[in-house]
Amino acid sequence: MLPFWLLACFLAQSWAAPEQVHLAFHDGPLDLSVAWITFNDVDSILSYGTSLSSLVKKTGDIKKWVFGGITRYSHRVRLHDLKPSTQYYYQIESRIFHFKTLPANPKSYKVCIYGDLGIENGVSTTSIINQGLAGQFDFVVHVGDLAYDLHTDNGKRGDKFMNLMEPLISTMPYMVIAGNHEDDGKNFSNYQTRFYMPHNGYGDNQFYSVDIGPVHWLGISTEFYGFDREYGTASIQTQYNWLQNDLKTAEANRKNVPWISTFQHRPMYCSIEYGNECTDFTSDFIRVGDRGLPGLEPTFLKYSIDFGFWGHMHAYERMYPVADRKYYASNSAYHNPVAPVYVLTGSAGCHTPGAKFSNKPTAWSAFRSDDYGYTIMTVANMTHVRLQQVSVSKNGAFIDDIWVSKDPGHIHTATMRENTPHGEIPNKSRYLLENNEIH
Repeated sequence: MLPFWLLACFLAQSWAAPEQVHLAFHDGPLDLSVAWITFNDVDSILSYGTSLSSLVKKTGDIKKWVFGGITRYSHRVRLHDLKPSTQYYYQIESRIFHFKTLPANPKSYKVCIYGDLGIENGVSTTSIINQGLAGQFDFVVHVGDLAYDLHTDNGKRGDKFMNLMEPLISTMPYMVIAGNHEDDGKNFSNYQTRFYMPHNGYGDNQFYSVDIGPVHWLGISTEFYGFDREYGTASIQTQYNWLQNDLKTAEANRKNVPWISTFQHRPMYCSIEYGNECTDFTSDFIRVGDRGLPGLEPTFLKYSIDFGFWGHMHAYERMYPVADRKYYASNSAYHNPVAPVYVLTGSAGCHTPGAKFSNKPTAWSAFRSDDYGYTIMTVANMTHVRLQQVSVSKNGAFIDDIWVSKDPGHIHTATMRENTPHGEIPNKSRYLLENNEIH
């Protein structure tokens, strides 16, 4: 049996040991942040370099936070001016990790995108980790609902989930956005404190953007809308004002970064039959606004976003280009699309049952499946993007595979949509009033 002093020393070291280590893009592909958690007050220091024999120390920030009676310390260190296409090693305490940077201006790369992944029934977890470690994609975008829930059991569920994902997300950027399950009764404090996303100037990591090669990636909070009664509406307007400026800048840079891809948790459209969360008040609130507060779709259309990825509903659905409840379906719909291409990718796996579609065909839904799985987006170049859906239920087979392409300089406009044949998406919302309360 260990002497008491030695056991106490061992426990103290374990309590202070870094865990839940993960990366994120901060300001482009060569500017990364490293974040981790300890349960003891230790310095935020890591050493990094291109060789284990020549590591350089870097000091970062630390934040103490208490949740459910447990004290945690969130650490973050920013690594900027990294060399392109280079293998790096980094060490935190006695733990050693590694990552490889993308090229300085990557023309092509692959992204794993999914939402709604929990510990219980996390069907896709093993596949995502294995495929990522095998080099099948370059970073991860998690569109909300992590762990189910980060704050459960005084935050221990979140600790367990992040440690489960650590072998992958310590080697590549893990970009997250908050979902409804990230609300912990304290205005998303677990989410806000655990993750270090790109700065937006407001000290709020629930909305942000970053340019990676030919794509302007834009994370948006739908939870400002979903929890407006709990936390007020000021954040809706703040995000909207920021979004206008961000997309105005992105539009001016379209020659260099032609694609704009958004990701958020709650969908504005889907054809899920059970429940009403694609047709309820919150969905319309997010899409078009209410009570003088702005929705998101008019801005998405004004600045001609190309893609939108969503979760929340536990299924996969790729839609034809959609705008203002109109869809544009044809054999050439994905070449020079006249509206955004939206993808629902909430089927990674969690404790609640998967969503179900009716057997009735839906003309504006190009492909849909309730298989467990995740999406791979391949940015091929400045004009071509590939979308594939992995079905874990079918041993990793691609059940959907489509190319989206556009000519140099193409952006969709209202005039294009007026001159293109289209269909109408039925509005089933029981909350929309005859007096047009929602504009």
